[in-house]
Amino acid sequence: MSRTLSVYQRALGGEFNRLQPELQEYFSLNEHSGMFGVGRGTFDVAGCPSPLLRPVFSLTARENAFFPEYADGVGFTIRNWAHLDPFGRPSLTARRELAFPTASRVFEDTTSWTGNTLVDYLGAHRRVATALVCHVTEQRRMRMVSSATRLFAGPLRLPVPDVVGAQAFVEQWWDREENRFRISANVLHRQLGPVLVYAGAFTYELAAYDGGLPTAASPLRWERRR
Repeated sequence: MSRTLSVYQRALGGEFNRLQPELQEYFSLNEHSGMFGVGRGTFDVAGCPSPLLRPVFSLTARENAFFPEYADGVGFTIRNWAHLDPFGRPSLTARRELAFPTASRVFEDTTSWTGNTLVDYLGAHRRVATALVCHVTEQRRMRMVSSATRLFAGPLRLPVPDVVGAQAFVEQWWDREENRFRISANVLHRQLGPVLVYAGAFTYELAAYDGGLPTAASPLRWERRR
């Protein structure tokens, strides 16, 4: 398979060409593109809708994966860098900065192609990993669903069964009327319901990039295990 394919092209194969043209451009970044992406917009709603979980997420917010705030009209910036991770895997690192009324939060992850599947590593230390499955909907939108969550604690690899864990459902599309991308994400726990949501619209542009992940965007720790 060509080394110039993005991680999403590798995952979707020929189905990638069914995406809206704007989505094809968005999801085509690879380590040889010479460009990185910057999106700016507003989430109509973002954060943790469960009051019971907010005290827990206030303790874990520094891990840049979950946070306790929940608000409407949250401005955000997303930056996407395609690169090779330290283990030579094609990867895409995304860093989202959210401006809540009471705090600024970061949500970051790296999605890596392992040779037969996508694995999404979450948080500043990438201690949470999920398998990521991509689909193209009838409306030609990108839909991504996570499963098979694992937690990494030192040498331990701790699988979290889907029946007691959380799954993420993300859908992204191009809004032709507004000339903007739209995204809707919902992380659902089977027992606790929604634990993280965000939905909104954003513009997107590309800028020159040498292919090396900036230090400020690099995780505090890389995880090789799947």
